[in-house]
Formats: sequence, structure tokens, C-alpha cells
Amino acid sequence: MRVLLFVFILFPLLELALLIKVGSSIGVLTTLLLVIASALVGGFLLRIAGPATAWRARARLLSGEAPEQEMLDGLLMALGGFLLLLPGFLSDVLGVLCLLPFTRHLLRKRLGLRAQRFAQSSTHADHSAGAAQPGQEAPKQSRPQIIEGEWERRDD
Repeated sequence: MRVLLFVFILFPLLELALLIKVGSSIGVLTTLLLVIASALVGGFLLRIAGPATAWRARARLLSGEAPEQEMLDGLLMALGGFLLLLPGFLSDVLGVLCLLPFTRHLLRKRLGLRAQRFAQSSTHADHSAGAAQPGQEAPKQSRPQIIEGEWERRDD
């Protein structure tokens, strides 16, 4: 909930404050040119990231390997391009962080660890929900209830 509050309320306010501050320091025209240039770079990167990622993933699939690294790289590059498309300097900084290979590697590693923890916690929750407590019976496997019957279609 806090993340949504930040994204929808605080992030645009921070972007606006930063644009005003930069505009007052370097001038309105220069600020507008920087915003437009970053949007053009973001659009260009979005056009390139998709096909390039698809080709790398296809090459990994043909070699018999899972392309999870390429897919995550493509996702981060697309996110970086999208953030560059947004007007503002804070989103541009976050977009560049998603595009740089070093920081993209760190983000990919962190997302992988988070996904592993999530998978372990959901697996642990599944096992603990189905486990019998001491002194209780083991829960029965639930089967779908089947009701047999006959039906007839009548078109009037």
C-alpha cells in the first residue's frame, strides 16, 4: 500500500519539484530540451530492447537452456526505456539505472533472490497448511464432488 502511495502521489510531486529546481538553475528551454531528449532516447531504447531480447532468448532456447536471464534483462531494459519516456529527471535517473549493465546485473540478482524467498515462503505455507497438528488426523485429500445425471438440449 505504501508503494502505491509513493508511486501515485509522491513520485509525481518529487518529479515536479525537481523539474522546477533544475529549470530555475539551467533555464526553462534547456530543461525542456533535456526532457525531450531523454524521451527520444527512451523511445529508441524501447524499440531496440524488445527484438534484441527476443533474439537472445531464442538463441538460448535453441541451445537447450532456459532464457530467464535474457527475459529479465529485456524486462529491465524495457522498464528503463519507459522511465526515460516519462517527463522528469528522477524517472530518468531510475531509467538509466535499469539500463546500465552493472546496475541491471545487481537488480537482476536482487529480483532473483526475492523470487526465491517468495517461492520458499509460499511452498512453506502450502506444506504447513496441509500438515497435521500433533494429536490430530492428517487432513484428507479433497476430491471434486461429481454429480452424475442426464441432460437433454431443447431448442424451441
